Amino acid sequence: MTPLPLVRPRAVAELAIADLLADARRGLRARPKQLPSKYFYDARGSQLFEQICAQPEYYLTRVELALMREHVDAMAAALGPDVMLIEYGSGSGIKTRLLLEHLERPTAYVPIEIAPAALDDSVARLAAQFPQLEMLPLCADFTRAPTLPRPSRQAARRVVYFPGSTLGNFDTHDAIALLQGIRRHIGADGAALIGIDLKKDAAVIEAAYNDAAGVTAAFTLNLLERLNRELGADFDLDRFRHRAIYNASAGRIETHIVSLVAQDVHIDGESFQFGRDEAMLVEYSCKYALDDFAWLASKAGLRVQGHWTDAQRQFGVVHLVP
Repeated sequence: MTPLPLVRPRAVAELAIADLLADARRGLRARPKQLPSKYFYDARGSQLFEQICAQPEYYLTRVELALMREHVDAMAAALGPDVMLIEYGSGSGIKTRLLLEHLERPTAYVPIEIAPAALDDSVARLAAQFPQLEMLPLCADFTRAPTLPRPSRQAARRVVYFPGSTLGNFDTHDAIALLQGIRRHIGADGAALIGIDLKKDAAVIEAAYNDAAGVTAAFTLNLLERLNRELGADFDLDRFRHRAIYNASAGRIETHIVSLVAQDVHIDGESFQFGRDEAMLVEYSCKYALDDFAWLASKAGLRVQGHWTDAQRQFGVVHLVP
């Protein structure tokens, strides 16, 4: 079945630039400075993230994929037949393909992705593998719980699939808000399947965000390159560095872009001052205990129906229902 075309008129592109400019201004005026991690994923950022997933230190994708392969039959059985699968962040689609292969008569697939290139690529691959499955791609920010397209065949239930550990990129308040959006998308009879990175040795976690090849550092600094390219900013990337440190008390990696010198940066006629060694927050990567996550979900009107972990309990996939 041919996927719906991704319609992105000029007005939509201009709105995206306006959002980026507004968020950049707001974040650079803040004390301390910060930028939203969702802007990592332009075409170049998406490519770099795929490279990150292949680094030996980055256990998350490798462990989650093995976990999916081992337990996907049970996951699909728990979700039931005739589901409309809604994915938050389409990514490479490898884990999605596994799930779709095992679901019984899925009615439609709705990937929601903010990066157009990543969405196009993912939908093209999956459409070739599942030609009879209705593809309804939505180029949007999933944190805003956008209105979903209507499938041609009615689904028995809606299921949100949120693989990886992207939920961990949000602090507690925003994670609850995102889970509330998931609750609205699935309705009274739906379900969610969410990947979470579990708490473990701090050295293992820190290494995953500071790979020896420097791919994660390039990924982080690409955010500044995006501001240069799309907003006409003048960040000198050689004057900034990537820093990712595990905050054990908060249970999260905190990633910053650190200014190596005192300098001024300009965006759209406005000047922003950086002090030497000033750190700008660009990402949280929260790690959970299963009980912590159950509490978080409960604040959004969701409860844990079941979960799967690897033998070393490094990563978990949690089945939530209203």
